[in-house]
Amino acid sequence: MADDAARDPWLEGIELFNAGRFFDCHEAWEEIWKTASGPDKLFYQGMIQMAVAILHAERGNRRGALATWEKARARLEPLSAEHRGIALGEFCEAVAGFIADARVGNPSAPPPKIRRI
Repeated sequence: MADDAARDPWLEGIELFNAGRFFDCHEAWEEIWKTASGPDKLFYQGMIQMAVAILHAERGNRRGALATWEKARARLEPLSAEHRGIALGEFCEAVAGFIADARVGNPSAPPPKIRRI
């Protein structure tokens, strides 16, 4: 982005995630996570872990994908279905399906997208 003052790492991370750039997404959200506290910190950590879980799955690391997804799910499940401008419940369900496919060796399943609301 040209103007750093107008840059929003949260929205940038969503765009990167939806483009399949999970590592870059992780980097964008990590900026927010480092300065967040309380429930916000757990939310951002969970979202970062969702991206990392998908990255592990795409690289064939099923064990890493499942372990990271379980940590993310524990952080995100208690939150409302709509959180921080996204359809979080729908997103978590989509990632759960993606991880389930990866767990049984279906690497061709398309990664989920984050829907903004």
